[in-house]
Amino acid sequence: MRSKTPLPLAPRPTHAERIRSVLASAHSMTVVTDRERTEVTRLTARALAGHVHLHPLETALGPEDTPISLEFTDVAPTPVRDRVRARVTVTGWTTAPYRADAPAGQCVQFAHATLETAEGTASVGLAELATAEADPLATAEAGMLTHLVDDHAELVPLLLRLVRPAPVPGARRVLPVAVDRYGITLRVEYGNGHTDARLPFPSRLESAGQAGNQIQALLHSARRASHRGRLSAGW
Repeated sequence: MRSKTPLPLAPRPTHAERIRSVLASAHSMTVVTDRERTEVTRLTARALAGHVHLHPLETALGPEDTPISLEFTDVAPTPVRDRVRARVTVTGWTTAPYRADAPAGQCVQFAHATLETAEGTASVGLAELATAEADPLATAEAGMLTHLVDDHAELVPLLLRLVRPAPVPGARRVLPVAVDRYGITLRVEYGNGHTDARLPFPSRLESAGQAGNQIQALLHSARRASHRGRLSAGW
């Protein structure tokens, strides 16, 4: 019997790109030192840049340097089950004792970052993170996905026709859980759990403005797949 060749995995952002995207779209973070744990809310990319300045660890640590961790939680913008998609921790040292009420930005010498997802944990070093870029959809993703759910919910199940292998029957709900320059991820929810299905875009996006056309291309393919299914069934 001929063995089946496994389907190639849909392209995904690298761990470093994923971390960059989480930082770019973060609205809050937790600052952790050996003395305190501080929640920073209403965070924007500009506010993050003003709060801390990440630099490579390139000077000797002095007695006043404070070990520090910046913790970020990536939450799906749609009301899916298990909304936490990733956790990012950036670790390093400050060049002066950390003060949450400091009027000026705090300088942090970067050591490494950790990405935790449902697939596991990955540690990313300075060289890889320095050359990575945030996904072009990172700051637009929430608006795109909520628009799809709120205004075009009937189109989401249509995309399931492109998922291979086909999802197990009996799904209670399907919602988009993520989108990036390489594709869109659907969360298929059942009574006792869920599974994620990733659909790659026809081509890699270079800007957020290209996302609409790529999603339309997937929907067109899904409609064609549905039409072929009816023909083969004699409808």
